[in-house]
Amino acid sequence: MSNKKNTCAISPPWGELEGALVPAIIQDITTKNVLMLGYMNEAAYNKTIETKQVTFFSRSKNRLWTKGEESGNFLNLVDIKNDCDSDTLLIQVNPVGPTCHTGTDTCWGESNDETYGFLSQLEQVIENRKNNTDSETSYVASLFKKGINKIAQKVGEEAVEVVIEAKDSNDDLFLSESADLLFHYLILLQAKGFKIDDIIKVLKSRHK
Repeated sequence: MSNKKNTCAISPPWGELEGALVPAIIQDITTKNVLMLGYMNEAAYNKTIETKQVTFFSRSKNRLWTKGEESGNFLNLVDIKNDCDSDTLLIQVNPVGPTCHTGTDTCWGESNDETYGFLSQLEQVIENRKNNTDSETSYVASLFKKGINKIAQKVGEEAVEVVIEAKDSNDDLFLSESADLLFHYLILLQAKGFKIDDIIKVLKSRHK
């Protein structure tokens, strides 16, 4: 799954804002996480397009500033979008190293890991149960305590249920069994020492 994209110059927002600075939101093209916020004038925008490395207008330095010019942590340009009011830019990048000058992945001190919404939250809950198998009330902890064979058996049972419901016309039952299968598969992944991200990497490697 390639992140490479033909970067085309958009209609920049300086038509009615000549000489102005506009906010530039920097987003990782892969993880979709927001990395930082900077400001661009027309010269910074044009240099970004020309060099394919994000350049801002630094208000503290009072000059153009290419992110990474000192640290080497460049923001390699993938795409630029203009917002609905033509006064804010969304710049999608492939970052090289941490973005913040403090050494963190983002300027909010957050990790720039790829996440999958609620599935990532559920994965964290499963991991917590895996690390606390002494819980007497947790179904997930009880499965981990019974071992890999029992977990794999549950995945097989749920897969059969999905196949059965797929051949029927009850959508609610089909979705319910599908949720059960996905849930138990996430448990099996962690029982084998893997996570969703490991499966995504395999899928990406197959995508051409």
